[in-house]
Amino acid sequence: MNSQNEMASHFDAEQQGFTTEDILWAVGIWSVILTLSPVIVFYMLMVA
Repeated sequence: MNSQNEMASHFDAEQQGFTTEDILWAVGIWSVILTLSPVIVFYMLMVA
């Protein structure tokens, strides 16, 4: 029963909009992408 209630409350929170956790995930993923993209481009130029 308890896990069902937790799921429901989490779902309600998601419906309201972005949570801090979602924002942190997005910032983390984008920072990794932006950090690695020049490295990948440089690698492709070197290999090609």
